[in-house]
Amino acid sequence: MFKINPTPKIFLLLLSILATTAYSEIIKGKVIGISDGDTIKVLDSNQNQYKIRISGIDAPEKNQALGKRSKENLSDLVFGKEVEIIWDKKDKYQRIVGKILFADPKCIGLSCPKVLDAGLEQIRSGFAWWYQKYSKDQNDEDAALYEKAEGNAQKLKVGLWVDSDPIPPWDWRKKKHRLKNED
Repeated sequence: MFKINPTPKIFLLLLSILATTAYSEIIKGKVIGISDGDTIKVLDSNQNQYKIRISGIDAPEKNQALGKRSKENLSDLVFGKEVEIIWDKKDKYQRIVGKILFADPKCIGLSCPKVLDAGLEQIRSGFAWWYQKYSKDQNDEDAALYEKAEGNAQKLKVGLWVDSDPIPPWDWRKKKHRLKNED
């Protein structure tokens, strides 16, 4: 009888893969709108429209410093392109929260693989924060990549990191909400 005895590392790797994909769904479609630096609209082949909140990031709000530039950067990355969204939850606004994958622009074939991560690219370019509060929703590999990308963007002083102390959107929203309630 043949017996498989995987090493603990292999077993943990397989378990991690199963845990991140077991309950995930995939939406494939074309990006037809960019709401801001972390939210897009996608139209699938059945003409179903989805509002997608990019998991793992938080981008400056529209009226916040670099909010418009963050939206433009995301648009440059994915607007009009075919994407794949891997998701397993919705937020309190009923938006799908997922990882947005798109093809490398250098690929010229008809069926280029979707290998680039829009959230990670937003962080790398300095137009979004890694949303550590929700890092438990990410697999360990993505969380580590996002954390490292944010650190690199800070060191390189790109995008929002040109400012020595940029205000994260979650703090900006709290302040705006507090000021609104004081009126």
